[in-house]
Amino acid sequence: QVQLVESGGGLVQAGESPKLSCTASGSFFSICVMGWYRQAPGKQRELVARITNGVRSNYLDSVKGRFTSSRDNGKNTVYLQMNSLKPEDTAVYYCNVDAGLVSDGPVFRYWGQGTQVTVSS
Repeated sequence: QVQLVESGGGLVQAGESPKLSCTASGSFFSICVMGWYRQAPGKQRELVARITNGVRSNYLDSVKGRFTSSRDNGKNTVYLQMNSLKPEDTAVYYCNVDAGLVSDGPVFRYWGQGTQVTVSS
């Protein structure tokens, strides 16, 4: 199993640049994809950023140029640097990891508990 612990977030002012982090621990063989989703009140959860085991990243269109996701494979940690935050970025941000528990076995998706990011104008 994989446990995810998130940190960062909270109440921030528009234009500020907080950084989220998420560390994976537990018993697993490899982590394939790490990323972030978010869910605002009354809206569906949406992909914000995801990064593969290499350097390939995908971003939500509305955060391109403002958010950057990175990962430290040695620490099993993924980061989300959020710049120029806007009130519409307010949401619960969830860490997501796709991991294989054994060699050549299936890949499972795991979620963090979520961290609230509230952007005030």
